[in-house]
Amino acid sequence: MKELTQVRDAVTTALAAAGLPALAAFPDQRAERYPGAVAAVSVGAAEGRAVGFCDYLGEVYDEAAGIWREVYGKQLEGDISLEIRAGRAADCETGCETASAVLLSGLPSGIRPGELRWEAIAWEKSTGMFLRRGALRCQAVFTAQTGEDGETFLDFILKGVIRN
Repeated sequence: MKELTQVRDAVTTALAAAGLPALAAFPDQRAERYPGAVAAVSVGAAEGRAVGFCDYLGEVYDEAAGIWREVYGKQLEGDISLEIRAGRAADCETGCETASAVLLSGLPSGIRPGELRWEAIAWEKSTGMFLRRGALRCQAVFTAQTGEDGETFLDFILKGVIRN
């Protein structure tokens, strides 16, 4: 599902911008390549809901094209899962603090945070690193517009994310 990938990518980008290296979920051994904490991000179970009547939100005027475009929306509720790994417990805790700040107030406007839960820091014998797992329950809002012909339907884009 493209929407789940957009949420995961938005979270990894926000964490990296805050100074915490973040990747899509990866094999545990890759964490050893980083000198401090590193986060692995994935999006767990998600369920969709209609926004508006049959996802229709209304129209917006596209000044550049000089036309009106129909706008559609959808909402997903789901869990963003994180695993923070580090060689030292203090680095793992610092990474967790950075991740908490980003997850609760530093994500694009289309991701609305809910409950954030963290497990205790534990020693992971298989990697020889400290690990702290967390999960953020959130809502993600996506919008899409019709193309210039008024009939083509463009992909849903996470609200608050700039597309190139």
